Amino acid sequence: MKKLSQEAEKIMIERFGKDTVLALATTESEVPYVRYVNAYYEDGAFYIITYALSNKMKHIVKNPVVAIAGEWFTAHGRGVNLGWFGKQENGAIAAKLRNVFAEWIDNGHNDFSDENTIILRVELTDGLLLSHGTRYEF
Repeated sequence: MKKLSQEAEKIMIERFGKDTVLALATTESEVPYVRYVNAYYEDGAFYIITYALSNKMKHIVKNPVVAIAGEWFTAHGRGVNLGWFGKQENGAIAAKLRNVFAEWIDNGHNDFSDENTIILRVELTDGLLLSHGTRYEF
């Protein structure tokens, strides 16, 4: 990915460095599938808590190329399964996600003892960000 300018990175953090609902698109057999996800942006990637056996993850296993869209923003990326939310290697990002998603993370929807509760990282490869008439491409 072409590095974001400091100004664009600042806008990305302001908009998406918190609990943000985004559209995530995957494909299966050349058919697109789009769903909303709660995501958190940090350093060129979005992080999403999801279930390893979900359709989105089944699609990503077969084809890791995804698209993501939010407020005046659209991008392509590569979906990477970081594995179980509770594994030691995920400790730092899991702690951030617990904080960012604090409003709903413990509402019973997630079972953090289940090793299929995973972190999906969407590593951005290219995109377009619009802000107050300025266009940032990367």
